[in-house]
Amino acid sequence: MRGSSRAAAAAGMDALREVVGSVDAADLAEQLFAAGSTIDGNATLRRALTDPSREGEAKDGLARRLFGGKVSDQATHVLAVLAGQRWADERDLSDTIENFGVAALAESADRAGRLQQVEDELFRFERIVDGTPQLRDALTNRQGNPAGKAELVERLLDGKSAPETVRLAKQAVGKRSDKRLDAILESYLKLIADRRGQLTAVVTSAQEISGEERQRLAGALERLYGRPIQVQSIVDPQIVGGLKVQVGDEVIDGTIATKLEGARRHFGG
Repeated sequence: MRGSSRAAAAAGMDALREVVGSVDAADLAEQLFAAGSTIDGNATLRRALTDPSREGEAKDGLARRLFGGKVSDQATHVLAVLAGQRWADERDLSDTIENFGVAALAESADRAGRLQQVEDELFRFERIVDGTPQLRDALTNRQGNPAGKAELVERLLDGKSAPETVRLAKQAVGKRSDKRLDAILESYLKLIADRRGQLTAVVTSAQEISGEERQRLAGALERLYGRPIQVQSIVDPQIVGGLKVQVGDEVIDGTIATKLEGARRHFGG
């Protein structure tokens, strides 16, 4: 998001922090998801709530009239504060509301002591979808029935994963967006990692790394980045050996496959 939208999201986050501690965070998440979907699916409403020519108070009041009585007072307050800000792009408002729903659901999982479980399960779900073409096609088909996608997620995860994991997976597959499903899930994972005050390192290796190797790598990365590191591992035999480590947008590629490709290009040129 560009400057004005980042400032708007920060103001809304202050409002979310004010209310999330006093409510059922899972219920708040559902209300925010529903409101974000309503705004995202109605172009006229989206433009009215983000119109830069309208005063913030007018947009705040519009949000209160629209959502007051339909969602809780706390959710209405967050939505009104967000609507009263200036947005660089109208889609940034609905995206931010969704992100706040993810944050509220993470709060709920944290209170139940299963936030790391949700992070691990959501990461595994993303990898399973990415590695299963039929499943990926079924969940990312834009012509597909959203209810059918949600039902498929239920069959895959219900009873095997935390309720917050199931809800986030259903939210991701049902989202109307130009973004790829893996990018949506990665954005959720980043929000969860941020809440835990840590960075996530995605480590790709030819074979599963051991628990001891994971701990040593996490320690080295923590010293490098100055923050706690959660290591998520991917096995890819095609890399032959070595490791590829991705932390955010930064990639450290020490795989044999990459070195061989570099040598091939050098001698081939």
